[in-house]
Amino acid sequence: MKNFLKDIKKNRIWLLMVLPGTIWFLLFSYLPMFGTVIAFKNFRYDPGGFFSSILNSDWVGFDNFKFLFSTNDAFVITRNTVLYNAVFIILGLVLGVTVAIVLSELANKKLSKVYQTGMLFPHFLSWVVVSYFVFTFLSADRGLLNNILGWFGIESISWYNESKYWPFILVFMNMWKGVGYGSIVYLAAIVGIDRNYYEAAMIDGANKWKQIRHVTIPMITPLIIILTILNVGKIFNSDFGLFFQVPRDSGPLYPTTNVIDTFVYRGLTTMGDISMSTAAGLYQSAVGFVLVLLTNYIVKKIDKEYALF
Repeated sequence: MKNFLKDIKKNRIWLLMVLPGTIWFLLFSYLPMFGTVIAFKNFRYDPGGFFSSILNSDWVGFDNFKFLFSTNDAFVITRNTVLYNAVFIILGLVLGVTVAIVLSELANKKLSKVYQTGMLFPHFLSWVVVSYFVFTFLSADRGLLNNILGWFGIESISWYNESKYWPFILVFMNMWKGVGYGSIVYLAAIVGIDRNYYEAAMIDGANKWKQIRHVTIPMITPLIIILTILNVGKIFNSDFGLFFQVPRDSGPLYPTTNVIDTFVYRGLTTMGDISMSTAAGLYQSAVGFVLVLLTNYIVKKIDKEYALF
């Protein structure tokens, strides 16, 4: 105990630095976990308040999950969530690493910073703002794309009623908004590589492509694997703004835009079914947790040094 207090006193400055983050996690990540019990209850409001409502609601066990999985919505939202995120992970990795390598290879570093800033800017735009940009292109009446199609004598498309186009639109918008930000970590790792490796490769006659293939990519491989494991853990989590704001919550697009997060939101706002919405959220988190463990286990079997834990 004496040594424990001594360590706290010795590291008090560092502990104070992490205190705001610790408090944030306790309030917004760990404390809400107690609310998962709602997934196993038939939640009903009680005059005594929220905690009284939880205590007085009837226990129904796994009935909420049974109802969720017995509907066609369960398959649709799971399929959309997994497939979209799988594409986002693969394309995000490939494009993020590619952009980072290209930026690191630019001889003019001032120009590199301009490009980096320009690619980073979309990340800070709200999806609400982006949705209006998209609408100016896809509006059935005065959208830019329909105007261009009209110049070539092609009939205009009602984009917000045609679901077949939206997998491509959503993937493009996600990449446009996220690749610049996603490349920052890879760029930082590449910049930190010892230049002696490149000099040794050049002495051995390696051209630029071989330097990237045999020096850059192997050096950032551990980072790529760690970030991929973390992203796989979030494969059941969707960007709510992308799937709700950009399609403008258009009903005809639900077969291709409805994901777990939008399903939970609509369950709360339209049906007021807190119990089933909580069950869907718990299902989302539990599967994500299992996927992190499974992915890390596979990586650990291949090479322990690349495993997350």
